[in-house]
Amino acid sequence: MSCPSDHPSPSTTPTPTEVSDDHRVRLSLDLAAAARQNIGLLRDVAQSHWLHHTPVVVQAVRRYEELWMPMMSDLTTDSDSPPMILPPIDVEWVWFCHTLNPVAYRQYCDSRFSKLIGKPAIFNQENKDYCLERCKEIWVSKYPSESFENEANFDDPHNVNILENAYLLEEISKQRSLLTKFSKPYMLELVYLIAAKNRYKAFLVMVRRLVDSCQVFVPTTDILLMWITHKSYPTAYAIDVKEMEDEMEKITESVNEEDLEVTKKLWERVFDQPYEKAGCRAIDDVKPSIHWEVTDDDFNVKYRPMLPRFLLEVNVLVKQTPVTKMLEMDVSKVFLRFQFVRCHRDFKITNSISGIPSDSWRKVVDLYSEFGTKGMVVELRRKGGVLIKGSKLIESKTFMWNELLRAPSITLDGVVGGRFRVFVSITPPAQAPYLLKSVPDRVTDDSGAMVSEVILKMNQYRPQEGRWLSRTVLDHAGRECFVIRMRMGEGVWRRGSNKPTVVKWEDRCVEIREGSWSYVAGSIGRAPEKVIATATPNTPSSQQWRASWTFSTGHKLFISTDMNFELKTDTDSQLHLLKGRQLQYRTEENNDEEEEGFVTIVRFSDEHPTGRATGLINWKLSAMEFAPEEDAAFVMLLSMTILRSVTEMRREDVGSLLVRRRLKEAGHGDRDWGSVIAVEPSVKSVYVKPWFWNAMAVMAREGADYVTKSYSVEECGDELYKQALFG
Repeated sequence: MSCPSDHPSPSTTPTPTEVSDDHRVRLSLDLAAAARQNIGLLRDVAQSHWLHHTPVVVQAVRRYEELWMPMMSDLTTDSDSPPMILPPIDVEWVWFCHTLNPVAYRQYCDSRFSKLIGKPAIFNQENKDYCLERCKEIWVSKYPSESFENEANFDDPHNVNILENAYLLEEISKQRSLLTKFSKPYMLELVYLIAAKNRYKAFLVMVRRLVDSCQVFVPTTDILLMWITHKSYPTAYAIDVKEMEDEMEKITESVNEEDLEVTKKLWERVFDQPYEKAGCRAIDDVKPSIHWEVTDDDFNVKYRPMLPRFLLEVNVLVKQTPVTKMLEMDVSKVFLRFQFVRCHRDFKITNSISGIPSDSWRKVVDLYSEFGTKGMVVELRRKGGVLIKGSKLIESKTFMWNELLRAPSITLDGVVGGRFRVFVSITPPAQAPYLLKSVPDRVTDDSGAMVSEVILKMNQYRPQEGRWLSRTVLDHAGRECFVIRMRMGEGVWRRGSNKPTVVKWEDRCVEIREGSWSYVAGSIGRAPEKVIATATPNTPSSQQWRASWTFSTGHKLFISTDMNFELKTDTDSQLHLLKGRQLQYRTEENNDEEEEGFVTIVRFSDEHPTGRATGLINWKLSAMEFAPEEDAAFVMLLSMTILRSVTEMRREDVGSLLVRRRLKEAGHGDRDWGSVIAVEPSVKSVYVKPWFWNAMAVMAREGADYVTKSYSVEECGDELYKQALFG
């Protein structure tokens, strides 16, 4: 396979967006809306496990062939205008799979009905509900003895005769895992779908122009989504590709590197842009670094101080521009540097310009990034002399995420140093798991005020009553959003001979308050007033358990000496806690030492019978990652009660509970955990890997092993807290 190597001038080369508006590419369907609808169908099918049992599938095929298609044929008076009704999900799934083979589907329709049966374009949810109900009425009237819902029976005689339709069963089996290709949350965003539609139209132009240049054309994920969607509406597809049916046969879903490389070169030849862009791979051979799923519900919107975290995928490619005169520069000393506008200042990717080609695009950056990083900076720099450290900036160009989101294909193209073209693409930001960590803070009294001379003076030296260990909870951007307090002592303390007393074991509760400190002088302040959750210790009812807690969220937690857990609740029976990094969080290099401190939150359901990890806690480091569907208060209670229990069981301070000062945190922009996550395995820095891959390096606090001995009399010394913590 080969393709011509000549490249058109960038000034005369049309972009994919410009080509998509060409009068020769007309689509009779709103592909963006239809694609979103299809992703929803794939999600519904994936979550309907009953739909994948053989008797159900066999029954669905029978219902499709014997009931649905004849009914559609009777109701279709014009092949271009299918009736506005929708079938039950089992029939819709068979219909969808059948249409993905346009040739076979057309032959089937022609042989049985002498016309092509189309699918109605119904994208509004209210309209869908109405059309489904209308279909049910027609179905019941036409087939009174046939249930509208699939009621598969293992002894149904129809199951024996269905073998003659084995090709449909094969099509269904082939598409069962189709959702995995389109499961990224940003694929539901309209801006992504519109860009994908434009690239698909450009892809069709390329196929038509260069059909003789190679044997097959390999679509990227976004183009594949549009092609599949287009095919799933048979009458629209037949009209739109009528003049290039033979060419369409050259598009393939099967991917190999050689065919993909040819398609890439053809695309670059036609459009002078890279074929690959963020969220648009043809081959996804890199294990996902994050567990990023579509979020339907966010349980935590009720917590105002807690802001959602949004991630986007970033892809940067470079090539040299054709120049008639080489710039005056020593190639060995000049390089390109890529970094972010905001956050993670230490993250810098440096690339030598000597390896940048002029006849193709070279990928240099493939990352996940929080939207808060603002954008990407590309710098052309020159290394210093022998006695000069560092480098000197020659020229730079900044690509802001907001500007990229307004660009037609979510891409921007720029030139640095008059010689290097830089192509930056992103995916629309989509909500990602929350990241929280709690850090030691000052001792507080029963009212929530920090114990200090400042508060005493403000209270006219009225003694502060009660002593609580307190921790401040920070989010992914370092913002204070909650305060966790653990009751340790009781009584009134004042200067003199008064001595504190430890509260009874059953009174050593944990509470979580929503909001940040109200500072009155420097770092001295009061905890927010609103208590959103509490945990109370219980006496274990069995020798199997060493610790037991009752949560105000309705859960009961039991912990054994060997760190096994049991959760009991009246409403969450399918919720479990597993030691270590499990399921999606499991790494290839898991070992017992690294697993110490990790607990995985796992939910079981009909959609996920083998379990799905919805959160990960490292109670040693007080770090938490969890899906929006998990309650932050519940996760924080888990983290703190486990830490509190293990501290008591081991009689040692395993999580810096004795620290009663805010320890120095890494400055904003230095070690922003989760702000940048590398996709490429070649990026070795632990600070751009998921935090749980090397939690100690990323999350450990500076000076965490240091416990100051200079606590004030009011705060009390270590003895009180050791007695309360260790028993």
